[in-house]
Amino acid sequence: MLRKFMLAALALALPAAAAQAQTLRVGLIAQDMGTTDPHRASATQDKAPLAWGYDGLVRFPPGSADPAKLEPDLAESFTRSADGLTYTFRLRPGVRFHDGNPLEAEDVVFSLRRAADRARSAFAGDYSAVSTIEVVDPMTVRVTLRSAVAGALGLFANYHGGMIVSRRADAGGQQPGTGPFRMERAGGGMARMVAFDGHWRGRPNIRAVELRFITSDATRELAFTAGELDLFIGRREQRWVERIRSHPNTVVEVFSPGEFRTLLINNRSAPLDDGRVRRAVQHAIDAPGIARFVGLDVATPWVSPVPPGYLGATEDVPRFPHDLARARALLAEAGHPNGVTIRAVVSSNSAQLPIMEVVQAQLRRANIRLEMDVVEHATFHARIRQDLSQFTFYGAARYPVADSYLSQFYHSRSAPGQPTMSLNFAHCSAADAEIDAARAEPDEARQLALWATAQRKVMEAGCSLPLFDLKQVWVRRASLNLGYRLEGSLNLGPPITAGTRLD
Repeated sequence: MLRKFMLAALALALPAAAAQAQTLRVGLIAQDMGTTDPHRASATQDKAPLAWGYDGLVRFPPGSADPAKLEPDLAESFTRSADGLTYTFRLRPGVRFHDGNPLEAEDVVFSLRRAADRARSAFAGDYSAVSTIEVVDPMTVRVTLRSAVAGALGLFANYHGGMIVSRRADAGGQQPGTGPFRMERAGGGMARMVAFDGHWRGRPNIRAVELRFITSDATRELAFTAGELDLFIGRREQRWVERIRSHPNTVVEVFSPGEFRTLLINNRSAPLDDGRVRRAVQHAIDAPGIARFVGLDVATPWVSPVPPGYLGATEDVPRFPHDLARARALLAEAGHPNGVTIRAVVSSNSAQLPIMEVVQAQLRRANIRLEMDVVEHATFHARIRQDLSQFTFYGAARYPVADSYLSQFYHSRSAPGQPTMSLNFAHCSAADAEIDAARAEPDEARQLALWATAQRKVMEAGCSLPLFDLKQVWVRRASLNLGYRLEGSLNLGPPITAGTRLD
């Protein structure tokens, strides 16, 4: 009798346990989802989850961020013209959106035009070289560029504006995608995605993804150790990584691309409108020391405005070694023998505030007083875009081509107050001519030379102080089988695919 009772109890428990095992619980660092629109998802907490719901015409293989490895995805094949200006994509038959409608050429044309529209996309600037996007037949799309673009195939990848949505996307509600998961709801510090069983790569093993937005590193870690999370964004500090690696049944994933950390120096704001003061700042900060503070396993020191590993990045730029005496002399030469005061809006985010506290201490030794207005991360983003910070500590990952960084961070058209504003909080204009010329240069050698000159001019003008490339750190249970080796992810989080499972 007892044996029968135990077997019956086990039979009742198994479905509940199985259902629980099919739900992936993820911890993200933010207060809430910023957007559920893939063409507006520029914040870290949005990029990874939305990448689980959308596909591109081509894709980075799961676990890779290498543009050389791009492969067909929603397009079963594609061709490029000899001059590199025309791409023709033949769509994969049988693909359906989350709303059940079939993928057709009109959806792709709609998506790419939407991605290029500043009113509907955060990535419109990436598509400025696109001339026409047209339907060839119901399953074929042709895109023509005005001029050659380095890494142009990345415009059609499962990243940023390359995400394909249904042409019904602007009808209200969630934009239907074709990925293995669809967003069911978001808000109140949580979100839920559910498996899309009609996914063209097969029925996902994971049945649901529950997202929890937790700003505190300690709280996310506690939730993981308490068994409430299976995967979470970790703290990008070497000592923390080493400690978490010692936990049983725990895997720490450290992968590329890094979010490149830079101090952007507002050269329109006194006293930083004087190049000697900007140069004093560059000499006052010990950038390699800051990288060592973070830990060289997760932070790679770098001296150039374009991050390491990007096509066109160079280390052949002016360098400003840590020299307090030189910094003080430059301040005195600029008429500030008693030093200067600089004000900065600073995020309370644990990936930013500790670094800025180190910067503050270093500057103090050179008689540069840094007054920090510490605010919540969303407020930080709002205020720096209002041009309220003389120093802006910013970290970002972009498509790994020099133009993506130079155009967004160092071209005058990307400065606050411009209709095409992006991330040029330095109000830098020193390399506008080279940046524009490189974009339209079809000869690769000349293009690389123009990018190298642009980087040198940015540094000479004192527009910024590059610090380090900070790799991604995520923590997962050993029972979470990603289904691939994680070496890189442009969407800044581990891809959750139809093949990912909880063992």
